[in-house]
Amino acid sequence: MWKCMTIVAVAAAVLTCVSGAQADTFGAGGNEFDIDFVPISGDTNPASGYGIVNNDYRMGTFEISSDQWDKFTAELGVPVTGDPSGAYDTDPYWTGTNVPTNMVSWYEAAQFVNYLNTSTGHQAAYKFTGTQGTGDYALDTWSATEADNGTNLYRHKDAMYYIPTEDEWVKAAYWNGTSLQTYATKPGDTLHQGDGVSGTGWNYYDNGYATDPYGPWDVGSGSEELNGTFDMMGNVWEWMESPYSDPAYGTGSGRGLRGGSYYRSVSHLASSHRYVIDPNGEYGDVGFRVASEVPEPGTIALLAFGAAVVLGRRKR
Repeated sequence: MWKCMTIVAVAAAVLTCVSGAQADTFGAGGNEFDIDFVPISGDTNPASGYGIVNNDYRMGTFEISSDQWDKFTAELGVPVTGDPSGAYDTDPYWTGTNVPTNMVSWYEAAQFVNYLNTSTGHQAAYKFTGTQGTGDYALDTWSATEADNGTNLYRHKDAMYYIPTEDEWVKAAYWNGTSLQTYATKPGDTLHQGDGVSGTGWNYYDNGYATDPYGPWDVGSGSEELNGTFDMMGNVWEWMESPYSDPAYGTGSGRGLRGGSYYRSVSHLASSHRYVIDPNGEYGDVGFRVASEVPEPGTIALLAFGAAVVLGRRKR
């Protein structure tokens, strides 16, 4: 079941839901973690090109961190491995609780997302064959009747959580309701390097690295972006669910990357810039974030009712 935090923190949960920001909880005990989301409306769209998404959805506020990845692997209980083996053979280069997870292949990101779904009672987004935790665990595609919109053969139509498509990612980063901006800056803000400490700017290369020593900073260390996200520009490249150019959705087809990284110049941060690597690629400046469907309205109403009951009891 989707949770806007947990009913234990009812007052904070309801306020978070009502304000539009939402946090979903996964795992248990010492392995519990939240993923924060911001809502993205389907009411308006670009006339053409990338960023056309007609439905409402949610985009992860932050890139997936090392802490969230480590708690996922602990909860999964089996190795995150499979076929091709080269997609699973490298540990993160950059370490630290809140740095974005890195050296993560598309297939590894897909297993993370499937856990988010199956651990909360939802349909897995991505189809794997074989036995999870073994070398024969391999990506397959859904049939047209199972696929999202009948055309996205990677994603199941009933999945709650997923890697964003290129359209979903671009819209969340650059769409201001009227046009696609060149950069994901909020009104009145200008693109500039940050330092990872002051809480402003972005982590990209501009005649020098933004931080000393260089590398990705803790997620959310820079400026808030146009639609409430952080680090969609810079820090680490982010995987797209979409094949870069393959209409047949081949399991080994190159996948898009967006957003640039700490290692890349300002041109890579622009809405016009696309990049591609093989899905088994593992690099120190590549990570991902998660998107999701919008929870049913009744879920929020139920949480609000429970909060009122609990808060009423506390007042007595």
